[in-house]
Amino acid sequence: MKKEEGRKNGKKGRTAAAVNPGEMPGGQGRMANLELLRCVAMLMVVALHYLGKGNLLADLTGEMNLPRMTAWLLESFCIVAVNVYMFISGYFLCMSSFKPSRLLGLLGQVWFYSVVFGLTGAVFGVMRGTDFDIHYLLTLLFPVSMGHYWFMTAYVFFYLLLPLAGTAVKGMSREQMQVVLGAVLFTFCVLKSIFPVRFEMDGQGYDCLWYLCVFLAAAYVRRFGSVFLERWGLALYLGCCVLIFAGTFALRGIYLKTGSLGTMMKMCMEYNHLLPFLASAGLFGAFRRIKIRESAAKWINRTASCTLGVYLLHENIGLRYAWQEWFGAGRAVGAMETGSAAGAVSVLFWTGIGTAGVFACGILTEAARRYGACLLGRLCGRFGIFRRLRAGIAGLDRLFAGGNRAAVPGK
Repeated sequence: MKKEEGRKNGKKGRTAAAVNPGEMPGGQGRMANLELLRCVAMLMVVALHYLGKGNLLADLTGEMNLPRMTAWLLESFCIVAVNVYMFISGYFLCMSSFKPSRLLGLLGQVWFYSVVFGLTGAVFGVMRGTDFDIHYLLTLLFPVSMGHYWFMTAYVFFYLLLPLAGTAVKGMSREQMQVVLGAVLFTFCVLKSIFPVRFEMDGQGYDCLWYLCVFLAAAYVRRFGSVFLERWGLALYLGCCVLIFAGTFALRGIYLKTGSLGTMMKMCMEYNHLLPFLASAGLFGAFRRIKIRESAAKWINRTASCTLGVYLLHENIGLRYAWQEWFGAGRAVGAMETGSAAGAVSVLFWTGIGTAGVFACGILTEAARRYGACLLGRLCGRFGIFRRLRAGIAGLDRLFAGGNRAAVPGK
């Protein structure tokens, strides 16, 4: 979610776009409670981008008032969004097989949004924060390799490792997974959370490596469960978010008094910090307990299946710095200057309006794209070359599905 700081074209931005990893193995259908969590996480992602790119997050080294602290408090409670998406993906992917068809479909979806809305933003003059040049065009044409959407780059590379990672987690015992999971979390999460230094290899969670760590945690919960997360998940989420906020302002206080730890003030809000990780696990556990009626589940599942479109639309390089003003970010910033309770309410109001508006636009856009893709697929299906191509891709799916079954005894 905080990608832009020092990174060109938002390469390290917040996102989260979580990929919809598919349905439960065995044709059991989607789990509506986790699909609801997917929608909540995407709303959090949009809120993070509204706050950050709408200039509602005041400089931590400057003066604070109630509205500015309200924005940072909201940030603290939404920062779990990316880890939540990784958790959901890992929970499903750890028991599914690698499918080339799914990867190709995902790449096609990303490419569509990248090119269509990247060019739209340039043509209509709403593109900000970058120049329309060769680098811009390359970013549109090669969105994964150029890091147009950092989360999608991390996901694609992680998904290519799924034949290895998935086979490994399926074959490990509980004790083996505990050792491996403990080792990776200690190395890439705990150490950075307790030492006030910047490690050279710390990617702050914006990479495939952290995705793999969260995947292992989700796979452990999927295979062996976690009574603690189901019983105390909500309390864990709320408690860790409060600690994220408190820790951030404690580091701010240290910096203002001593001039030290200036680069560490936002450490508690980095994805691979222990607090956001535990908060995301807690929120996942809380939603895992929820029971949803069948009538509501139908609509939740349909909406959740389109959430990736929300991310790909509003984080497109041609739009990512423009839409905040369309949804009142300027008014919220102006209200913050008053320092009053009304200013704090204005921050919450306009953030809610912007988040809901962008979410609705993204869902409708993705639904329209899917409808168009379905019609195009039917048209192409009339040609023999496309039918043979589909058959070849289906054969690759069967190849990996068969390989995964053979690798796991009893499957």
